[in-house]
Amino acid sequence: MKRCAIIGGGLAGLSAALYLSKDSSCHIDCYEKNLDFGGKAGTISADGFRFDTGPTLVTMSFIIDELFGYLDKDRRDYLSFVPLEINCDYFYPDGTRFTAFTDQEKYIGEAARVFGITEKSVSGYLLYTKNIYDLVKDLFLFNSFHEIDSFKSIRLEDAGKYISGIDSFRSMHQANKSFFDNSRMVQYCDRYATFNGSNPYKTPATLNVIHHVEQLGAVVPKGGIAAIPKALTELCKNQKINLFPGKKVDRILARKNRVHGIAVENRNIEYDVVVSNCDVRTTYEHLLRKRWLPGAVKYRFAEPSSSALVFYWGLGITTRLATHSILFSDNYKQEFRDLFSRFRIPDDPTVYIYISGRFAAQDAPKGCENWYVMVNAPRCKSQNWHNEIQRTRQRIIAKIQKHFGFDIQKYLKTEKIMAPPDIMRDTGSWQGSLYGPSSNGMMAAFLRQGNRSRAIKNLYFAGGSAHPGGGIPLSILSGKITAGLVRKYSL
Repeated sequence: MKRCAIIGGGLAGLSAALYLSKDSSCHIDCYEKNLDFGGKAGTISADGFRFDTGPTLVTMSFIIDELFGYLDKDRRDYLSFVPLEINCDYFYPDGTRFTAFTDQEKYIGEAARVFGITEKSVSGYLLYTKNIYDLVKDLFLFNSFHEIDSFKSIRLEDAGKYISGIDSFRSMHQANKSFFDNSRMVQYCDRYATFNGSNPYKTPATLNVIHHVEQLGAVVPKGGIAAIPKALTELCKNQKINLFPGKKVDRILARKNRVHGIAVENRNIEYDVVVSNCDVRTTYEHLLRKRWLPGAVKYRFAEPSSSALVFYWGLGITTRLATHSILFSDNYKQEFRDLFSRFRIPDDPTVYIYISGRFAAQDAPKGCENWYVMVNAPRCKSQNWHNEIQRTRQRIIAKIQKHFGFDIQKYLKTEKIMAPPDIMRDTGSWQGSLYGPSSNGMMAAFLRQGNRSRAIKNLYFAGGSAHPGGGIPLSILSGKITAGLVRKYSL
């Protein structure tokens, strides 16, 4: 029987363990340095309020269904989903409000009405994003982009059509501007670059696929996002996967370019296979300690993604806000210049508000609301985070008062804060970047770490900083792809 160690109990690590668990020839141990599994999909509680710590909705929920189905389980026995009628409410500085409905017909009509554009132009854009999805889903999303077998479905004579169809030679902003002459609609479409911590003025238009993914439908789990890792850990126990919470892996042991185990709390443990669900650069720099490997060198030159500053506010007030709301900045280009060039939180940040209590009454006391308030933040670059936090906090409060007419501070009953240094400490993300490398550059999105190491035999990568990327569905897919490669090359 082959012994497999999974380092990190995030969604990708749990997914990889579960997909491997059906193979009786594999003994699986999963190590997590924190006491709770789930990685960024965690939860915190304070004074009767509960908050999700990271992701706030689920797209492509069929991927979770497929994971349970693979193990002959019904997801509904472990996890319940609530479909959203509204993906998000968007508020602009000039008072414009756009409601992004999940129903496509309503969405098209609302976009045309609010932005003064034609329904035909919106329908054309949706068809364009769907076409990108149809082109990339099998090659890039559902399979390893770094294995030659994945390219067998593309005929040479179709390669040119494929390359042009995925729209990788212009930026997301350039593409969106070509579809719409309304700057507010362009800003809304550009916003999807932030779903993987990138800059819409630099990331390739291929990433407009994210817009289509959200249009496929979004759901929220009963019990919050943390219900997902809770369900997956329960499933792991049913599958006889050994879970080790509170166990920090100090090093991956490799000899003659082959994995032979890990070091945990000053103890060396032999393994035939190691899957790292840690940040890729952290894996190279700290776990492998092999800075000369090609992957390690590449990542030192890759631009990391953005991070986040999150305020968890328990408020003694009820409002009419939707589950998800966004207050846009007035100068989007300046906002990304601040994040990626000046490494500071913008003076006028885009503010994201998520209230899970809208569908989970137990998340806040009666007559109260739990607000998850997030702004994009730069990765850690020796900033004075105390000053950044205080400055940004005041600007967020002022912005909320301007839009909604009330002072948050008057109703504040509890407050927790998560800043980039906290993300770096708690999740091992390099410099606190949320998604590993950014997709800022024509080919950056396609040059993420592959799920199988070519330099170290029997070493694999799964998670948001590896292929195919970050977020709940892609992390779970990353674990699935990795498990398939482990079965093919190591079992």
